[in-house]
Amino acid sequence: MLFDSQDKLIAAKQGDENARGELLNRFRPYLNVIAQRMLDDRIQGRMDFSDVVQATFLEASRDFHSFRGDTVESFLAWLRNILKNNISTAHQEHLATQKRSARREVSIASPAGDNGSEVQLANMLPAETSTPSQRLMRDEAAVVLANCMEQIPDTQRDAIRMRYLEGMSLKEISQKMDKSEMAVAGLLKRGLQGLRDEMRAIQSTLSSLM
Repeated sequence: MLFDSQDKLIAAKQGDENARGELLNRFRPYLNVIAQRMLDDRIQGRMDFSDVVQATFLEASRDFHSFRGDTVESFLAWLRNILKNNISTAHQEHLATQKRSARREVSIASPAGDNGSEVQLANMLPAETSTPSQRLMRDEAAVVLANCMEQIPDTQRDAIRMRYLEGMSLKEISQKMDKSEMAVAGLLKRGLQGLRDEMRAIQSTLSSLM
């Protein structure tokens, strides 16, 4: 997914506006996942996560000349920082005197027995203590995974997000989605299979290019 992002970044820094637009749009699904994870539920009736991402894209496009990095890793870090600032501002404006939801503070870990794409869902943000190469590999995996999530049905994507990013139980998800626990389990199963199929397709495409 990111094999030509570095070229796009170089072209964008040289003034190619089309390359800049394509580069930003390439990472929209990735920022969507992060925004959904970080935006407090109590303000989502007033502001949708996509609004925050769109504001981030407009700001990034406007201030692209101020970006001093020269790698995709540094560009993603720059985008994440803008997104975090916008989310923080939204929280301050809408929840000025309220405490952040306790659920946003819990550690997000994958349930026991999960592996592969499920585990990576809990690691969309690179650890500050990891090495540059480790952060780049995690960035690449997270962006690919986020783009794959865009290809599965909305209900499956929402169930996966709540289960593996927000750490919600089947009971909590069933209440949130107004579905039975069995129906939620079915959404998770089909969604995870869909993710695996999308990731295999990407791997196959990349292999054919090598």
